[in-house]
Amino acid sequence: MTESCLFQYNKGERKKSYNTGKRRVDEIETSDHRNNKIATSATQIERLLWATAASMMLFAFVFDTPLGILQGIGRLIEHPDALITDYSSIGGFGATFFNAGMIMSLSIFIIKRSHAAISGPTIACVFLMSGFSMFGKNIANVWPIILGVYLFSRFRREKFSQYVYIALYGTALSPMITEVAMRFGNFWSKLLAVSACGVLIGFMLPPLATYCLRVHQGYNLYNVGFAAGLVGTLLVSLMKSFGYEVNNTLSWTYENNPLVIGYILTLSVVLMVIGLLKIENKKSILRIYRHSGRLVADFVLMDGLPVTLFNMGSLGVVATFYILITGGTINGATMGGILTIIGFGAFGKHLRNIIPIVGGVYLGSLVKVWNINDPAVQLAALFGTSLAPISGQYGWPYGVLVGFIHSSMALNTGILHAGLNLYNNGFSAGILALIIVPIIETFKKHRDQFVIKRED
Repeated sequence: MTESCLFQYNKGERKKSYNTGKRRVDEIETSDHRNNKIATSATQIERLLWATAASMMLFAFVFDTPLGILQGIGRLIEHPDALITDYSSIGGFGATFFNAGMIMSLSIFIIKRSHAAISGPTIACVFLMSGFSMFGKNIANVWPIILGVYLFSRFRREKFSQYVYIALYGTALSPMITEVAMRFGNFWSKLLAVSACGVLIGFMLPPLATYCLRVHQGYNLYNVGFAAGLVGTLLVSLMKSFGYEVNNTLSWTYENNPLVIGYILTLSVVLMVIGLLKIENKKSILRIYRHSGRLVADFVLMDGLPVTLFNMGSLGVVATFYILITGGTINGATMGGILTIIGFGAFGKHLRNIIPIVGGVYLGSLVKVWNINDPAVQLAALFGTSLAPISGQYGWPYGVLVGFIHSSMALNTGILHAGLNLYNNGFSAGILALIIVPIIETFKKHRDQFVIKRED
């Protein structure tokens, strides 16, 4: 009787079972189906990411010759990368797109070599890496930090796959590597200095990132940006105390290029079309809006890849038109913001939870001392969507509120790390989430208690 209630395999064949056994069989078959579906999605995601990286590198040749692109990348490597450094104004769009494609390819390769799971977080990370490769990350300054996190994993005797995303996100402090390299003259002293700096950052970020997630409770999607801001503040404070000052200069392209606009819109529309063609039930598109976006929100696992792709594309279209309608510029820096939003369309963001944030930043520009199309404010609107989970969890009025406050904080927190943390908005978002979420929870709890008393 016991044996008949438990299903067993014998030479690849399933034995007859009673009801209990049949349920077990169904569960295993469902599990196998789910695993196959996940594996298929992983393959499709990998192909999509490689195709996007290739398109960026090929698109670079629309703007420049191979020699011109090589020279432009050389200028990117040699130039300081502190915020805000729009690579299109330094090396041209050819070098900018090729650099972004190379960094994107590098990210995919590292993730694959580490044997990490490929899903929504992968899409978010890889798109973010390509985006920030248009204003701050280059093929030279990302390696020391990645190496540092890798050595940390070896020190802990744990698989690098557990830390690979922190390693890639941790390149937020790449400008720190460039800044250190510029302080030394010969090659070997540069190499030693940047290696030491990279290892130091790599050993600090993983434990700090884990702790920061607990602090803001998943309401800041750019969690490593928060951790990187704290590390950057510490290191810059030490540098200044020994007399080292970081010189920040704004590098910004103020003219729109129709080809660049065409590329980002084409990419977004292609994602929407691919998703739309593969969605079996069109009503399922709206399903994604039921999620708050609070970490960890893997849309690929929760709603499937087709719905996720459609969501990513729609975010790209809306973000692009927002910049254009408000009089902004689609350059390297804003492209970075749009690509990041597209990527996080697989990991926490959708139109329902980002629009209130952007709306709050826009309302702030109407009454504050800056204009909506100022460079820093454009980036605050794009990257401020890091706080989308607050809007998704508590409702759009709170989203507008945090967007309104965030623009003020983002334009001031950069002083702490001297612009050497590329994810400055992630840093300010972490601080704001730490402040605002407990207050919202307190008032919400008080309101709920008041409603209960009135009903009684």
